[in-house]
Amino acid sequence: MKKSLKVNFIMNAVLSMSSMIFPLITFPYTSRILLPVGTGKVTFATSVVSYFAMFAGLGIPTYGIRACAKVRDDKEKLTRTAQELLIINLVMTVLVYAVFVLSLILVPRMWREKGLFIVISTTILFGTLGIEWLYKALEEYTYITVRSIIFKIIALVAMFLFVHKQSDYVVYGGISIFAASASNLLNFFNAHRYISMKPCDGYDFKQHFKPIGVFFAMTCSITVYTNLDNVMLGFMKSDEDVGYYNAAVKVKGILVSVITSLGTVLLPRASYFLEHDMKEEFYRVSKKALNFVIVAAIPLMVYFTIFARESILLLSGKDFMAAIPPMKIIMPTIFFIGLTNIMGMQMLVPTGREKQVLYSVVLGAVVDLIVNFALIPTMSSSGAAVGTLLAELAVLIYQCVALRDEVGQMFRKIKVWAVVISAAVAAVASYFVKLAEFGVFIKLLISAIVFFGIYGFVLLILREPLAKEILEQVTGRIFKNKKHKM
Repeated sequence: MKKSLKVNFIMNAVLSMSSMIFPLITFPYTSRILLPVGTGKVTFATSVVSYFAMFAGLGIPTYGIRACAKVRDDKEKLTRTAQELLIINLVMTVLVYAVFVLSLILVPRMWREKGLFIVISTTILFGTLGIEWLYKALEEYTYITVRSIIFKIIALVAMFLFVHKQSDYVVYGGISIFAASASNLLNFFNAHRYISMKPCDGYDFKQHFKPIGVFFAMTCSITVYTNLDNVMLGFMKSDEDVGYYNAAVKVKGILVSVITSLGTVLLPRASYFLEHDMKEEFYRVSKKALNFVIVAAIPLMVYFTIFARESILLLSGKDFMAAIPPMKIIMPTIFFIGLTNIMGMQMLVPTGREKQVLYSVVLGAVVDLIVNFALIPTMSSSGAAVGTLLAELAVLIYQCVALRDEVGQMFRKIKVWAVVISAAVAAVASYFVKLAEFGVFIKLLISAIVFFGIYGFVLLILREPLAKEILEQVTGRIFKNKKHKM
């Protein structure tokens, strides 16, 4: 059955919003209890374990969506494909856990926090059993969203019940993992609704090795430069510096999850369109996705750059004031990542050009590594932020070149100038609120209303197509409901 793209987007946006609301509620509480050192320990362990999870996943979390989406109308083929990928995943998970235990024993920095590392390592198992790629290929976003929100609510209650002192950082790490990954167990037990759990005859694992290799290399590069900052800060500086950087990146991560919601739901649909030779639909959806990123990411980037100080004070408290400079530096990456998520995951990958994505993220990883080595010793968390900024910019430039023909035509049809003017007018207006003597929360509340209200109003005056479409849909629905009531 064909899923509604609009419903999928709404459900994934709700999922992203829940991922945003959870840290918005818990981080102000936990950061004031655990302080930069405690949050830094958890962030460092999470970043290190992410490398082990990367090897266990082998790129299957992304490749699996495309592979299963292509055969989702044939249950027998879908079952065989899903089982083959799951078996490969399980074998790698066992091997990775063996290496993890060895590393835990041999690396003093890990052994000192062995309890924390063992707790965080459960993400490796949950990631494998979760087979989330199957559900995304089938576009079961309602199920994914509802399941995730329930576990986040349970974790939210647990956070306030069990995290009370600075030494509770291991408990905090465990609850964070529960919120993010424990619900994956339900995926495994629920999979029988979509595929047969009986072993198939004549598995063909070999067909997956080459594409998995490309996706794995791509995942490696992405994981390297998205977690490299925390790992290098942890080894080259201190847990405290990791804590500051984490506070800055926390805001960016929340915003990026909202911006990339659309790209996530579009990958299976884009693969399906191309498999059935529906190229016009593919390019129409891709253009709308790029338009959404530009309209949503630019104002968020501008607003949170202006109000970085207030955001850090509200989320983390005065002990994290050193996080303000890296947060300002890193804000443009919201826009960069939003664009590359669409161009890479929704345009290059479905068209079989995943190698171009691989080359772009390898470039990003190299840039990040070089800049981090050069700047972290003297600039600490701000140096790591510069590394991430330049890495994401390098990825964007490479992908723009790779897609210059397609993207060039799409950008000519998008009113980027209207978005820039609207954001600039909103920025000037909201800056006067910044100068006013309000409390942090009230200042953010009023400034957000002023900024985004003016931004949306100016967009409509300049007749930006996406803003017009959203307004027409909302007003049309309101009038339709009124008509039914009469």
